[in-house]
Amino acid sequence: MTSPRSTGLGEINMADTSLTNAVSSVEGHLGGLVPAAAGMTAPGRSPRVSPRKLKDSSLDKPLPSLPGEFAAPQIIPHCNGGGIFALDGSPGLTDGHSKDPKLQYVSPDDEEFEQLKEQMLTQLEEGQGETIYEIGVGAGCSSSGLSPDELGASLATLGSLATCCAADATVLRQRRSEEGQVAEVLVRRKVGEEDFLEVRVAVVGNVDAGKSTLLGVLTHGQLDNGRGVARQRLFRHKHEMESGRTSSVGNDILGFDDRGRVVNSTDGHSGLNWEEICRASTKVITFIDLAGHEKYLKTTIFGMTGHAPDFCMLMIGANAGIVGMTKEHLGLALALNVPVFVVMTKMDMCPPNVLQENMRLLNKILKSPGCRKIPVLVQSQDDVITSATNFTSERICPIFQISNVTGENLGILKTFMNLLSPRMHSNQDKPPEFQIDDTYSVPGVGTVVSGTCFQGVIQVNDVLLLGPSSLGEFLPVAIKGIHRKRMPVREVHGGQTASFALKKVRRNQIRKGMVMVHPSANPVACWEFEGDILVLHHPTTISPKYQAMVHCGSTRQTASILTMNKENLRTGDKATCHFRFIKNPEFLHEGARMVFREGRTKAIGSIVKLFPYVPGSSTKPGGG
Repeated sequence: MTSPRSTGLGEINMADTSLTNAVSSVEGHLGGLVPAAAGMTAPGRSPRVSPRKLKDSSLDKPLPSLPGEFAAPQIIPHCNGGGIFALDGSPGLTDGHSKDPKLQYVSPDDEEFEQLKEQMLTQLEEGQGETIYEIGVGAGCSSSGLSPDELGASLATLGSLATCCAADATVLRQRRSEEGQVAEVLVRRKVGEEDFLEVRVAVVGNVDAGKSTLLGVLTHGQLDNGRGVARQRLFRHKHEMESGRTSSVGNDILGFDDRGRVVNSTDGHSGLNWEEICRASTKVITFIDLAGHEKYLKTTIFGMTGHAPDFCMLMIGANAGIVGMTKEHLGLALALNVPVFVVMTKMDMCPPNVLQENMRLLNKILKSPGCRKIPVLVQSQDDVITSATNFTSERICPIFQISNVTGENLGILKTFMNLLSPRMHSNQDKPPEFQIDDTYSVPGVGTVVSGTCFQGVIQVNDVLLLGPSSLGEFLPVAIKGIHRKRMPVREVHGGQTASFALKKVRRNQIRKGMVMVHPSANPVACWEFEGDILVLHHPTTISPKYQAMVHCGSTRQTASILTMNKENLRTGDKATCHFRFIKNPEFLHEGARMVFREGRTKAIGSIVKLFPYVPGSSTKPGGG
């Protein structure tokens, strides 16, 4: 779970109680229906969520029940002592001003304006280019709300601050409070034509859940005809068009400008021009379209580990419910600590009684001990804003009910996408590290690799070390070109995906799972490593010399268990195991998450110790 930055998050003081206890106490007061914003704040967001007052009598009556007993997004009233824009729980103006925090944006003097400007710059830096402000929220137990004139002056001040910070301010919503109006404003930094904020969303779910169809509708802006016309634009292979089943990792993009408007456009005949979309966008949502069929599980796991998604969109057909690989994919996302939101499709063809039963089952699974999520049914723009600003806590699980044929609720799903923030931080001061997840041979260009930059800054003509080879070596290679989403750029930062054209390297020298790192990092390959694993399922027992496929980042290779601290392992057992790769050494990090699978056998865990291999040493680790 993402740790909060301040002790005064939302309406629950995290310094006094754990999140579990806080949520449990809320459940106890509200009869098991938990409000969506139970005090959890996304990184880079305003650390306080304004109280939405409930009438005294509302605690005596149960909250209105939604299908499947899902919680309506609300906020628990609570008195806080700090200002709403403080990053560490301190009041907004810290130099002894006695001005009420809700009035700090009403005609500030020059000194206050500079202080508020510094706060905004810090917020934008924390939120990687965007943050959400709440205007008109009082400190402590003071009332919230501004008069129309005060609210107008505050919004004008916020707009001036955004202009000074090279950003745009967009009002998301205005709502009534005790003494007037409260506004929530999205502030998003403007970027150059060659830069944009990138959020990666993995799309998973059972076969026939409507994954590719939804992406076709979202990215091309045209509804489906109920017979799969929308998904035809996304398939990469002929056999996919014939069967209607995705078998490879597909990529699609949805661009938003600095005002939150969708910039994707198509004339209906040609495909999307990714370069034009990226140049017009401030934020780009990258959809990683994964396979739903069981025989392509290996590809789906690689997409979830190798492509480093920020969020996971679990697709469920409303008429079919939770069947097949749905639980498998949900478990995979939970094992990798990727926040999940659920989209139920085909609402236009689902009978109400079937929908209610499927929603009840979904509610039961999300609340189960293995999942421990708070399901939230999103039905309005207010619900979207509340859910999106608290989503990265990993405890909230928003649920959308949409139709690709009628367009029902597609608007609020796009708004939700627009408000998502990337979870991976850039770490630009560290040596560059780039993980390769695919290779290409492009006529006239040569060898091209694609993947994710995890840290640092990589520029054209930089020389990095590529490896490890089959001998565990890292060889220097020069970068002659960089593309982001098919758009040529001069550099790429940590947290971004890109493609590199390499000089004097053949494609057969490169494989998925290799990395490109700066020479100052002194990279070392490993044949062997130790990992703590938990066996999720195995039909019999696991003993030393057992072999299975290890997925760790974009690394995907068979490994053998040499030793372990137990005689054998069964379903549900935990152990520390010593692994050795079968074919090639790999570049790994301690603490990295791993998935260990073979057939129906599945185990998850993390790497706790590495055994570096020095090329040219007299013996290969493990005796080989």
